[in-house]
Amino acid sequence: MTTRPKKLLLLDTASLYFRAYYGVPDSVKAPDGTPVNAVRGLLDFIDRLVKDHRPDDLVACMDADWRPRWRVELIPSYKAHRVAETREGAPDAEEVPDTLSPQVPVIEEVLDALGIARVGVAEYEADDVIGTFTARAKGPVDIVTGDRDLYQLVDDARGVRVLYPLKGVGTLQLTDEAVLREKYGVDGRGYADLALLRGDPSDGLPGVPGIGEKTAAKLLDRYGDLAGIMAAVDDPASGLTPSQRKRLDEARSYVAVAPGVVRVAADVPLPDVDTALPGEPRDPAGLERLAARWGLGGSLQRLLATLRA
Repeated sequence: MTTRPKKLLLLDTASLYFRAYYGVPDSVKAPDGTPVNAVRGLLDFIDRLVKDHRPDDLVACMDADWRPRWRVELIPSYKAHRVAETREGAPDAEEVPDTLSPQVPVIEEVLDALGIARVGVAEYEADDVIGTFTARAKGPVDIVTGDRDLYQLVDDARGVRVLYPLKGVGTLQLTDEAVLREKYGVDGRGYADLALLRGDPSDGLPGVPGIGEKTAAKLLDRYGDLAGIMAAVDDPASGLTPSQRKRLDEARSYVAVAPGVVRVAADVPLPDVDTALPGEPRDPAGLERLAARWGLGGSLQRLLATLRA
C-alpha cells in the first residue's frame, strides 16, 4: 500500500498579519484596551487555511531580517523607502503601524504555545525560509502569501502552488503555471527574471528602464531566460530593437547583481523543527494565560477545535 506524500503549508507570516491588521477593525481589543486585531485575524486566517487545505505540516515563516545587508550591498535602494528613522548605528527597522508592532511578539508567543512551527533565520527574509523549505520538500507545497515575488517558486511538476489572498484567506487565487502563463506569459522559473527586468517600486528595484512587464515577457519567450536576453544584446543578428539593445546594454551593472536580490535563497540553514500540524497545544497552560491576557476568545477556540479535528 502506498501512502500519499505529506502536504506542507508555508505561511508568509508577516504578509498575513499585515493583511489581518488592515482587514480586522482595531476595535478588536484585549481586556486592557490594547488592539489585538492582527493577532485574532491571523488566528482566524490559520483556522480557515487548515480547514480548507488540510495540510499535514505547517510552518509560520518569519522575517528574522526583513532587509538583509547582503541584498542591500548588491542594490542599495532595496526596500530603502520602508526604513523607519532609527538612531545612528542601529540596524534598519521597517516602518510598521504603531498599534501593529506590539502585536507581533504576542503572535509569536501564541504560535509557540500552540506548537505551530515558527521559523526565522538570521540574515534572511521569510521568502528565503519559504524557498528553502520548498526546495527540501518531498511532497506538495502550498505557499500562502500576498507577495508576488514568491510566484518564482511555482512548479507544477513538484506540486508547488502559491495561494494568493484576494479577500481575506477565504478567497485565494490558486496560482499554478497555467495562471502565471495567462497573467504574465512565463512559468515559475521565468517569473524572477520577469520581475528583475520589470522592476518593483515597492521593493526599491529599479528594473531596466523602458522594459515593462509585457516587453520583458516577450523577450523571455524569445530568448529563454535572462542569460539568453543578455547574450542577444551582444549578437547583432538577435532581432532586438535598437532601443531594447541600448537599454539592456546600459543596465548591465544592474542585471549582473539583481538576480542575487530578486531570487529567493534555497540554501538557508534551517533549524531542526517539528513541522507536523499539532493536534493539541504544546503549552496548554501558557496558551490559557495568553488567551486570558489578550482576550483571544473565539478566534483561538475555533483554531484549537480545527487542529483537534
